[in-house]
Amino acid sequence: MRHNAPFRCALLMWTPALLGALLLGIACKPTSPRTFNPAGLAGPALEPALAKPDFVLLTTEGEPYDFRKETEGYIALLFFGYTHCPDVCPVHLANIAAALSKSSPEVNNAVKVVFVTTDPARDTPEVMRGWLDKFDRRFIGLTGDSASIGAALRQLRMGAPTREQLPNDTTYYVGHSAIVLAFTRDNLAHVVYPFGVRQADWAKDLQLLVKGG
Repeated sequence: MRHNAPFRCALLMWTPALLGALLLGIACKPTSPRTFNPAGLAGPALEPALAKPDFVLLTTEGEPYDFRKETEGYIALLFFGYTHCPDVCPVHLANIAAALSKSSPEVNNAVKVVFVTTDPARDTPEVMRGWLDKFDRRFIGLTGDSASIGAALRQLRMGAPTREQLPNDTTYYVGHSAIVLAFTRDNLAHVVYPFGVRQADWAKDLQLLVKGG
């Protein structure tokens, strides 16, 4: 990871006020009568909870992936980022992978990690698969055209990715949200994970999410 690279991911600092503003006006109806209690989790709670989005994108194997259908009954961690990200994306995925490696088979079998690219021009299926495999071969990578990815982001009231070309630089950076959404079995996200969550907190929370969600 390039420690001297500019920090280019947006929306890194999350406060209750910002989270409330982001999700203002979203109505959510649980599909299960069971109510998940986010108390005790390290991540900030979402009030109201955020409904799981309904979108179909392509896996790194080129197969359609219906996010809502394929993650039904699982704890689904959803993260939008890109493989050329110098800091936030690799740290998030590395911490989740490390937490899963220390977790029980029960937790591992109940969790799906889904990474959606915000840079489809550079993140070809081959590039994404090779990059994700460095963290965990079970991580699911999704891509599609910019319109389809943008539509998924709009369902979550998340801002569109921004592109920044630096002077005298041959590459570009993509600004994107730095949160991981955790959807429980009721198809709601009651909690989010901003950048900076420690591996120990991930490990504890994954166990609680699986047990309670």
